[in-house]
Amino acid sequence: MDIALSLMILAIIALLLGALALYRRGGNRKQAGLMLVLAGVLTVNVAIWTLPNSNGDTLARAGDAKTAPD
Repeated sequence: MDIALSLMILAIIALLLGALALYRRGGNRKQAGLMLVLAGVLTVNVAIWTLPNSNGDTLARAGDAKTAPD
């Protein structure tokens, strides 16, 4: 799970930098806006997986604790 969350964070950074570069170049502003929306969606997704609930557990740690059935 840690690898997936790390890749999502890297994707968020890449999307933000790409949207900024595209917007500054005067390129397709609609595409830059959609990149920002996707970065926002990924940010909320990471927050859902990493923020603790009332018991102090996170979804990421709960997923790591489960084992596959035999």
